Amino acid sequence: MPSNAILEQKKQVVADLAEQIKASAAGVIVNYQGITVDDDTKMRKALREAGVKYKVVKNSLTGRACDEVGLSDMKQYLTGMTAIAIGTNDAVAPAKVLKEYAEKIESFNILAGYLDGKVVDVETVKQ
Repeated sequence: MPSNAILEQKKQVVADLAEQIKASAAGVIVNYQGITVDDDTKMRKALREAGVKYKVVKNSLTGRACDEVGLSDMKQYLTGMTAIAIGTNDAVAPAKVLKEYAEKIESFNILAGYLDGKVVDVETVKQ
């Protein structure tokens, strides 16, 4: 059983992520498997410049954060190596940057997203 300190750290990660999701315009979940370090670095830089927060968080913790903000349907996409991109101001910025990389890198996939408090599928994200 994990120690109380570790449990508190996990609770804080969930609370912080839930707050960021709640305060955001939109977000995207991706499977980042197969991306090279060089491409990952370039992508993270492009996301930062667009005002997007990009995080790799354990799927179970991301799922709990989604539950807290009413996006429980998002949990079905949280399998494998996932990351979340959270657009703080611009609703299209996360999808725009990530779509560019998903088209270049065969194994890098957009899984789903959220917009206006609702889970949206991959086709909606790409549009």
